[in-house]
Amino acid sequence: MTPAELNRYDRHIRLPEIGLAGQQQLKQARVAIVGAGGLGCPVCQYLTAAGVGVLGIIDGDVVEASNLQRQVLFSPEHIGQLKATVAAAVLARQNPYCQILAHPVFLDRSNALSLLSNYDIIVDGSDNFGTRYLVNDACVLLKKPLVFGSIYKFDGQVSVFNLEEGPTYRCLYPEPSELEACGEVGVVGVVPGLTGCFMANEVIKLITGIGDVLSGTLLVFNALTLSFNTFSFTTNPANKTITTLPESFAGCTTGIPEITPSALRTWLTQADKPMLVDVRQPDEYERDNLGGLLLPLAALLQQPHLIPMDRPVVVHCQSGGRSRQAVEFLVRQGYQHVFNLSGGLNTFRLSLDGEPL
Repeated sequence: MTPAELNRYDRHIRLPEIGLAGQQQLKQARVAIVGAGGLGCPVCQYLTAAGVGVLGIIDGDVVEASNLQRQVLFSPEHIGQLKATVAAAVLARQNPYCQILAHPVFLDRSNALSLLSNYDIIVDGSDNFGTRYLVNDACVLLKKPLVFGSIYKFDGQVSVFNLEEGPTYRCLYPEPSELEACGEVGVVGVVPGLTGCFMANEVIKLITGIGDVLSGTLLVFNALTLSFNTFSFTTNPANKTITTLPESFAGCTTGIPEITPSALRTWLTQADKPMLVDVRQPDEYERDNLGGLLLPLAALLQQPHLIPMDRPVVVHCQSGGRSRQAVEFLVRQGYQHVFNLSGGLNTFRLSLDGEPL
């Protein structure tokens, strides 16, 4: 290490548990963070400050004004820009001794193994069940430890999965919970910050070999009561023997008719183009829209008759969560030609090379 690095990490090095050897381990480590949102932002910031040598940030989303309440890595001038690209640039300025790699794509079955194989530890900061099960299964196949965090309103959860013979995410959650709505639920701003700090702490412990890692243990805290609890869980051997990634995601995306942004662009140029239904709020629609019918999710659930059954319909929102709920509901009502826009308006506004249109 250079004298400047030794000075920067002096308070780490003074700790007998870390010392110079531990700081060198941090410098040599490669960590991937899936999701640069409420959880991913503090994880990225603290691991960069800690001196982790290589950080890979995987996120195909763009910064929105509503993100700024909790994603403190971003500023108003970043609205509309790719999160991964912005995060990499900001973090590189914060610590020039770290290599920050931006992967401005959504993790999916086609790229998960190739992207994650380049890193030692994977951090899951995603906000939907589909990605969580995908990341978990990829880590099992690649034999990578997985640091997990999730938030819900005032609650946070943290655990470590797939550490050697330890349990996986599927051992704790064999099936998706009904509690979550794919990242669309409200949350007090400090909760993802607290949760992300606990996640970064687990990464540092894994790299340096200090402390008791949360493998087989789920930490749960509530910010309103400031209560902390831990729960133990065990390995289901069947979850350690998977041989391939699932064809479809478990959770909120399962069984939902979807259309990709590129397919929708093509369809909109044809004579039999679909009807567009936007289930966001009026203020969101005013800022940016694709045209079509504005029918907020709550109104759609009360008045599904406003959606025609005799023509194809594409439902969308900002990132795909609310529209998935709408399509699930319409399918249950007997609609046969209704589709969810995968990734929502955020993904639609990206060109083929990943840059905003």
